[in-house]
Amino acid sequence: MDGTHTAEPVTLARLPSGVDVTTTVHTYCGSDDGQPILYVQAAQHGREINGTEVLRRFHDRLPLESLSGTVVAVPVANPLTFDRVSYTTPEVLDSVNANMNRVWPGDADGTLHQRMAETLWEYASTGDAIVDLHTGSPDMLPHVVFREDDAHSRELAEAYGTDLLIAEQAADDASEEWHRRGFAGKLRVVAAENGIPSITPELAHNKQILEGAVELGVEGLLNVLRHLDMLPGEPPAETPPVAQNHLGRVTADDSGLFRPNPSIEVGSRVEAGQRLGTVYDPATYESLQAVTAGRDGTLYALTREATVIAGDKLANVGLLVEE
Repeated sequence: MDGTHTAEPVTLARLPSGVDVTTTVHTYCGSDDGQPILYVQAAQHGREINGTEVLRRFHDRLPLESLSGTVVAVPVANPLTFDRVSYTTPEVLDSVNANMNRVWPGDADGTLHQRMAETLWEYASTGDAIVDLHTGSPDMLPHVVFREDDAHSRELAEAYGTDLLIAEQAADDASEEWHRRGFAGKLRVVAAENGIPSITPELAHNKQILEGAVELGVEGLLNVLRHLDMLPGEPPAETPPVAQNHLGRVTADDSGLFRPNPSIEVGSRVEAGQRLGTVYDPATYESLQAVTAGRDGTLYALTREATVIAGDKLANVGLLVEE
């Protein structure tokens, strides 16, 4: 018998008006005993729509007749941020936890986002592996983030097939910023703490469907299934470079307009002190900051949103730990 597909409406929360916040959970079952299980979700952050488009095309391309095990897919994990085309939920709905990806595994008696996460955790926690699809800034090299020193998560990341992997330190090994920003409550981090290999592909754009990133995302999911022996075939054999994040962030010292260096492209190698752009005063034309890389590495993100505020991220340079 060929595999099956079902689409189940699931209530995540209830609004003050009595309106239910619902999403759809897709389940694809192979013709065997249903093991292993891959859980995939997209659009925790509603402006990050490429992951949702990835799952739509994945639905069309997944060969059910060849599938072993089960895929559980949630294309819109957070309908509230999706409708707002936003990263967070309005304070009036969740004044404590505006960012859903800081509250996993959730709490059935907690705030709105905690309740939503707890409902989805019931599905995610059954997985033998988790892929949490995200997208980054408008100009970002597609990459996959995994927890450093987590061998099984790294294997998933390598199988996905991007040109760069980002190893993120966590818990006691992490920086003060990691703890300050509440990253211990990310789905990927909580899954790893519970022994479930988990990765976060960052597919390079938000608010717009970017064809190359979406196609990379679909092929990446198929590669993960091949790695898990859920589909026939082999994932890519090459091991991409590995960098560490949060160490090479370049921020604006002052508010103004940022003009990136036209000769700089994401994915390129940069050296400490190399000019990445300029922040200037739009009224007086005064140069406020010569923006430079703080270390050698791979430039994997560069902002194209010209109006910046002091403290805004302008670029990310990944410190290469493995070529």
